[in-house]
Amino acid sequence: MDRRVLLVTGGAGFIGSNFIHFLSENRPNYEVVNLDKLTYAGRLENLKDLRMEHYHFVRGDICNRELVEHLFTLFRPQWVVNFAAESHVDRSIEGPEVFVRTNVYGTQVLLDVARSFWEREKMEGARFLQVSTDEVYGALPLEGSERFTEDSPLLPNSPYSASKAGADLLVRSYFVTYGMPVVITRSSNNFGPRQYPEKLIPLMISRALSGKSLPVYGDGQNVRDWLYVEDNCRGILRVLEEGKIGAIYNLGGGNEWRNIDLVRFLCGVIAEETGEKREHYEQLITFVPDRPGHDRRYALSSEKILRELSWKPHWQFEEALRYTVRWYIRHG
Repeated sequence: MDRRVLLVTGGAGFIGSNFIHFLSENRPNYEVVNLDKLTYAGRLENLKDLRMEHYHFVRGDICNRELVEHLFTLFRPQWVVNFAAESHVDRSIEGPEVFVRTNVYGTQVLLDVARSFWEREKMEGARFLQVSTDEVYGALPLEGSERFTEDSPLLPNSPYSASKAGADLLVRSYFVTYGMPVVITRSSNNFGPRQYPEKLIPLMISRALSGKSLPVYGDGQNVRDWLYVEDNCRGILRVLEEGKIGAIYNLGGGNEWRNIDLVRFLCGVIAEETGEKREHYEQLITFVPDRPGHDRRYALSSEKILRELSWKPHWQFEEALRYTVRWYIRHG
C-alpha cells in the first residue's frame, strides 16, 4: 500500500483512538496527524501505548479554520477521517448548541479547507470520510425484522442525531455541488476498550465493578444493534481505501439486544470474570425514568458493504464483550 498522510480528527476519543491503533497494526507505513480538542471523552491516555513511527498529535478544535488550514499546509494530508463529534444523546438534550457547533460547523470547516487545498494542489487520490451513526435514521418499530438501509430517510429524533444528520447532508452536498471525493460510514452502537463510561456497556461495567447501581432507562425494552469497535475500524478503513466516491455504507453488528437483556447478560460475564455470583451484580439493576425522545429500536442492514467491499464483522459478540470486560478490569 502506498504511503498516505491522514488527518484523523477526534483521534483521542473512543472510536478514533481505536482506529489509530488499528492503523498502527495494519498500515504502519501510513502517517497520521491526530487533531483532537481533548474534551472530557478525548484522552491522550487512549494512545499512550501507541507504536507508530509516523504519528503527530495536535491539540485543537476542528472549528478553528486557521489551525486546520495550517495543518493542511504543514502535513499535506491526502485523506481526512472525521471522528470529531459531540456524541452523547443525554448531553445533547441538556445543551444542544455545542453539538451543532462541533458536529455541523466543524464538519463544514474541514470540508471547505480540504476541498480548497486539494483543488489548489491538484492532489490525486484525495478522500474525505465522514464517520456517522445509525441514529440519523430515527427509530424502527420495536417488533419486526426491518433494518435501515443506506436509502432510508433521515429522521433524527435527538439534537445529537440531528446534528450528525446535518453533517452528513453537508458532506453529500460537497460531493454533488463541488465533486468533492467523499464517503460516509454509519455504524450501529460501538463497544470495546477505551470507551468513556457514559455509554451503556462501559457504564454498566464500571458501575458494577464499583458496586454501584446499574441504571436502565424506562422499561428496558429499547433495542440496539451492537458492533465491536475493531470491526467498525476495519470497515472504515475498507471504505476509505476502496469505497465508491459519494457512497454511504452502513456497518451493522447483527447483534440486536434489548437493553435489559444485555445488562443482565453483562452481569453474568462480569461475574464469571470476577468470581462473584451473578446475583451480586443483577441486584444492582435499577429502572430509572426514561429520557425524552428515546428511540425504541435501531438496526442496520450491511448488505451493501458486504456485497461491494466484502466487509462483515469478524468478532463474535460474546467473545468481544468478554474481552471488553477484561480490559476494564485491568484498567480500573
